[in-house]
Amino acid sequence: MIGGLGGGVDEGPPRCSRAGCSNDAAWQVNWRNPRIHGPERVKVWLACSEHDEWFREYLSGRDMPVQITPLGVSLDRVESV
Repeated sequence: MIGGLGGGVDEGPPRCSRAGCSNDAAWQVNWRNPRIHGPERVKVWLACSEHDEWFREYLSGRDMPVQITPLGVSLDRVESV
């Protein structure tokens, strides 16, 4: 299950992964930790339109490659910039 996507039980619409936020997700935040994973390892958080840039700044500030895609658009890789 990716940040609220999928699963066998109807949990309602996917929600933003930002702590304390209960908005519907509109974006997938695709990222990885390059110190321990290669470009083929993609982690996914979900973001609403209010928090997509917050996630980008949070991860980029920690030297994590990040790409944001519309909800439902998955990536096979996240390359370093």
